[in-house]
Amino acid sequence: MKTNLKFIPILVYLFTIFGCNNKIENQPLNVLWLVAEDLSPDYLSVYGDFTVPTPNIDKLASEGVVYDYAFSTSGVCAPSRATLATGVYANSFGAQNMRTMWAEPNARRSGIIDYEAVPPPNVKMVSDIIRENGYYATNNSKTDYQFEMSVMAWDESSNNAHWKNRPNSNTPFFSIFNFGPTHEGNFFSNWDDEEFLVPEDSEINIPPYLPQNSVGERDLKKVYSRIVKLDEWIGEKIKELEDEGLLEKTIVFFYSDHGGPLPRQKRLLYDSGLKVPLVIRFPDGERAGKRDNRLVSFVDFPLTVLSLAGIEPPSFMQGQAFEGKYKSKLDRKYIHGHADRFDESVDMIRAVRSKKFKYFKNFNPEKPYYLPLAFRERLPSMQELLRMRDAGELDEYQSLWFRKSKPEEELFDIENDPHELNNIANNPQYTEVLTAMREECISWMNVIDDKGLIEEKELIESFYPNRKARQTELPIIEISEKNVSVNELTDGSRLGYRYSSEKLTSKGWNHYNNPIDLKPNDTLEIIAHRIGYKSVLTKIYNGEKISVEYPLSRIEIQDIRYSANRPKLPPIK
Repeated sequence: MKTNLKFIPILVYLFTIFGCNNKIENQPLNVLWLVAEDLSPDYLSVYGDFTVPTPNIDKLASEGVVYDYAFSTSGVCAPSRATLATGVYANSFGAQNMRTMWAEPNARRSGIIDYEAVPPPNVKMVSDIIRENGYYATNNSKTDYQFEMSVMAWDESSNNAHWKNRPNSNTPFFSIFNFGPTHEGNFFSNWDDEEFLVPEDSEINIPPYLPQNSVGERDLKKVYSRIVKLDEWIGEKIKELEDEGLLEKTIVFFYSDHGGPLPRQKRLLYDSGLKVPLVIRFPDGERAGKRDNRLVSFVDFPLTVLSLAGIEPPSFMQGQAFEGKYKSKLDRKYIHGHADRFDESVDMIRAVRSKKFKYFKNFNPEKPYYLPLAFRERLPSMQELLRMRDAGELDEYQSLWFRKSKPEEELFDIENDPHELNNIANNPQYTEVLTAMREECISWMNVIDDKGLIEEKELIESFYPNRKARQTELPIIEISEKNVSVNELTDGSRLGYRYSSEKLTSKGWNHYNNPIDLKPNDTLEIIAHRIGYKSVLTKIYNGEKISVEYPLSRIEIQDIRYSANRPKLPPIK
């Protein structure tokens, strides 16, 4: 019998395609997120800055894919994490203000209480969804979501959380590790009281909006020194995977929670605040060493994780998967960003970015660009900028941030003006671009029902009537001789259960799907919780309900612990 050689390549191709699909479906891959805080891609060698060596990040990039256009949805952590946790824009469900669960003193004096944003009832955390589909999920250990995490979100969320704690080696995991030393709060010292890990002969290129002197240089050296430590940390995490034989069974993400920590970076919607590094290493060398020039947003990350796990993303998520089984057929044309209240400083700006242009809509043009913010003013480079401002020493670029007002619209040509210093909104040459991006901004805000248009105190009242959090209702519990059935009452609440004999810090609540077996002489705990509401806990022993408890929320606990030393809230008007 003759073999038709023309069909062999086709058969090999089909075998490869179906073989990969079966592998993903039958042996789910692990997913690991390595997250740096307050880090712009501009200072990493994989994005063109070779000031400090980063061999581990470089190796990860050579074995993975580098994304050149990845963006946060906000220039600050908590609203960004609200989106990363849910796949929903923070400003679509009232989580856009920084921050909601711990009001800074001046914000509190103005009447802003500690509150949780309340997503629509159909919204679940991505870790909740992936756990429900058989994954072991851990977070080590940032939980700055603008709401108290769902009780069903994690198997463990703590400084000790780790994939190693999963019940067996066959259980796939989704694990997040956060690296804190790159955070803005670690840059406050005015003194060279630390070891600088920057080669002595390195030329430090200071962005034009920062002090062009030793103070600006010192803060950049601190950034680079933290990057060296970050690189070591990433190497350690990768080695842990290698030592356990898991590297080729794990999809590794490396990214940061938003842009850099320095003035005119963090909190702002310039690329210095929104653009993030993103490297994804796929097992078995898939697309190793490639660069991806698609626009990618944080709102896409949760869908992409589910897609990579072979789980169809739910319809409430507002992004699009950029990898995996449910990868979007269309590439993004734009990404979107928002800036609102930051601690005591209140403003509202929306941004739309294409690959080439950035558009700003300033909703408070009468306000200055720079708004005082006590936390940021502890940075040496911020203090130096303020000194230079008062002494009349700012140059044309540094002084842009300190203008007393701003236009309603701004447009920047990012390719030719990467630091966004030259507003071209009034240039007739760009009228069509301006119009298109203005319309995109309006359309996006309408589609997501942007809550930034609602005054914050009114928003709080909708979440917390009379400054009180809503309570998840006690579910209907039916007890028979052998099992317990549970029906939720509060729309959007999540139901979980566990036995007292099986309680471990490394084991989360079991998802309730079917009647629960009763175990003799073993307490069965059943919890109901809607995100943004207080939870309710029922305990059953030997077929009898023995207690119903309403645990204090995190906000209530911190209010008891710290209220004596915090500014009192003004009375309700």
